[in-house]
Amino acid sequence: MGSTSKSVVDMIEASSKVHYSGFHMNGHINGVEPIALQGTTSPASPDIQRQPFVIGVAGGAASGKTSVCDMIIQQLHDQRVVLVNQDSFYHSLTEEELARVHEYNFDHPDAFDTDHLLSCMEKLRQGQAVDIPKYDFKTYKSSVSRRVNPSDVILLEGILLFHDPRVRGLMNMKIFVDTDADVRLARRIKRDTSQNDRDIGTVLDQYSKFVKPAFDDFILPTKKYADIIIPRGGDNHVAIDLIVQHICTKLGQHDLCKIYPNLYVIQSTFQIRGMHTLIRDSQTTKHDFVFYSDRLIRLVVEHGLGHLPFTEMQVITPTGSVYSGVDFCKRLCGVSVIRSGESMENALRACCKGIKIGKILIHREGDNGQQLVYEKLPNDISERHVLLLDPILGTGNSAVQAINLLISKGVPEGNIIFLNLISAPQGVHVVCKKFPRLKIVTSEIENGLNEEFRVIPGMGEFGDRYFGTDDD
Repeated sequence: MGSTSKSVVDMIEASSKVHYSGFHMNGHINGVEPIALQGTTSPASPDIQRQPFVIGVAGGAASGKTSVCDMIIQQLHDQRVVLVNQDSFYHSLTEEELARVHEYNFDHPDAFDTDHLLSCMEKLRQGQAVDIPKYDFKTYKSSVSRRVNPSDVILLEGILLFHDPRVRGLMNMKIFVDTDADVRLARRIKRDTSQNDRDIGTVLDQYSKFVKPAFDDFILPTKKYADIIIPRGGDNHVAIDLIVQHICTKLGQHDLCKIYPNLYVIQSTFQIRGMHTLIRDSQTTKHDFVFYSDRLIRLVVEHGLGHLPFTEMQVITPTGSVYSGVDFCKRLCGVSVIRSGESMENALRACCKGIKIGKILIHREGDNGQQLVYEKLPNDISERHVLLLDPILGTGNSAVQAINLLISKGVPEGNIIFLNLISAPQGVHVVCKKFPRLKIVTSEIENGLNEEFRVIPGMGEFGDRYFGTDDD
């Protein structure tokens, strides 16, 4: 047993050395370097790639968009961030247009080469470096470019970013900077007279002829597409702090969490990664497999319990002080999907004393031949919140049948929390799309399924390994 314990410690230490948590290791999937995945690829895995978090910042000219972007970049100091300006994609003016430049409307959607912008953004989203043009506002041409490398966060800034639905579709977050018109005009006069060598008469004439009408016709109507509206621009430090906190939360999530708000992946740590390394290792003994599986299951159960409703409660402490806290949800039960789901019952009982646990048995024949064989559920299950237990979410077909059974028994969809250790993207799509009010809590998202519909990289037949019935 001494040698076994030593190997366990060694494996946890080894897993710590190669794990890269967070979003800033380009090309790394769930903390594993690309080269480490070559031995466990599947038909689903080559297309899996971390997408950058794209933030669109729009608003009127001189509203403070650049200041907002600069403050976000400054606070996201531990992430790789790149700023792409819509101004870089102005069309170069022809000789005829140059001769009448004072009649050219730079605030009209047609002034921008949106197709070029979309092409550059698509390459950045695919992890490719691009050459972004640099527009010269004195010659009105794009003669040079700057090299932009792929990053974790892309800030896309411009007055008409929300006008084209194709551009809006690229964004994970849309921010509209809302600043008073008088303030914007004062800033524009100061900027154009000092930086662009224009006289104040020309600036005011352009503002009344083009800038203000374009704002009313094209820019202001796009405010309705914004997820967040920031009054006062860069002066609103509270709003920017909250935005940065939200961005950091999203960067720590799996891409599927950005698609499905009812999917929750517990935050990875070196300990969690080390335990996953052990239970996935085919050479791990049954004793160690059960021990570390139980630890992970306990974490998933505790996380799932955190999504239950609560009521505020005050108690008197031994010091005579008042403590304002919360009371646990009382109407609760567990339902395990036989047989693997029974491995999660002990952790649930350890967290919830005296909890009722029902059982569902679904016979699987291949991928599409699920048949309900047995169910034993609490009589009052329709009045309870339900923790559905199954350590592996694969195709999602068995899960759908189990959830449909609970709903047919009167359990509201929003009262079901589905707990599992690992989830295949295919199963997540199936369950989350069909049951948007249900919550899924898992510890890791897998690469996908192989030709035999087994989870990859997976951990084998969980029930056989946990209960010691593996033929090997």
